[in-house]
Amino acid sequence: MPPGYDALRHAAAILDLSPRGRILARGRDRARLLHNLTSNDVKKMTPGASVYAFLLSPQGRIQADLYLSCFTDHFLLDTEPEQREKVLQHIKRYIIADQVELEDVTSATACIGLEGPGAGRVLAQVGVPVPGDYAHEAWGAITVAGITQTGQPGARIYCAAAEFDGIVAKLRTAGAQPASADHARTVRIENGKPRYGEDILEKSLPQETQQMHAVSFTKGCYLGQEIVERIRAQGHVNKKLVRLEIEGTEPPPSGTKAISNAAEVGEITSAVHSPQSGAIAALAYLRTQFTAPGSNLLVAEREARVVG
Repeated sequence: MPPGYDALRHAAAILDLSPRGRILARGRDRARLLHNLTSNDVKKMTPGASVYAFLLSPQGRIQADLYLSCFTDHFLLDTEPEQREKVLQHIKRYIIADQVELEDVTSATACIGLEGPGAGRVLAQVGVPVPGDYAHEAWGAITVAGITQTGQPGARIYCAAAEFDGIVAKLRTAGAQPASADHARTVRIENGKPRYGEDILEKSLPQETQQMHAVSFTKGCYLGQEIVERIRAQGHVNKKLVRLEIEGTEPPPSGTKAISNAAEVGEITSAVHSPQSGAIAALAYLRTQFTAPGSNLLVAEREARVVG
């Protein structure tokens, strides 16, 4: 196994997440505005809490996903690199009489992922607090959040850009190994964790993604809520994102059709060869009646099975 992949799976791996977008939201109306624009419950957040949420269109389609972390005087919004400007403009569009200021701090800051079953041990060894899932703690001027890129145990470290090299050196001294973006993508797909822009798309509805930890059904009105609630009342969507295991070693490209009884029932969004299983791990949107674990399909004329 490649060392970076092996560290993610069995030890502790360092990921450079600095290209991700980081935006600060300040001002007395920040919680109310973000509450009204996102799918999760922001008003209930207290300093030290983080949530995963979607930004939706009025038609309930996912425009971006992001992590929100609550601090005493601001929120930190963490989003995919390609979505940074889109998130900024989406929120700005709805600032009318609100007292809210947005600051893009991406270039002035850095973000380090430490992930794998040994991540907690490495953090403790260098004296870094180990936060719970979707919680964050201060380490001097640095913030450590219980958020991960791959679905492995671990945390995300936010720091000034100038501190990046020093923190990475400490983590490596404590036994963590660097892993590449490709290693992280492989483990992410093996774990069935979707990425916006690859598996979650502008046309996707929240229930289709099965990432319902991003949605609060008790928070009251927000942009796109009517559609989300209508789907809940109906009790189903026509397709869902699921994890597949496909025979072979050559991953099929995005858009490859999934077949059952000679009929198209869905398509692949992402796929990788899995060193763990020896097969291909993939994510795919399938018609809902074909999403039960154990369902058998054909993908690129190879046997495939729904695994979750």
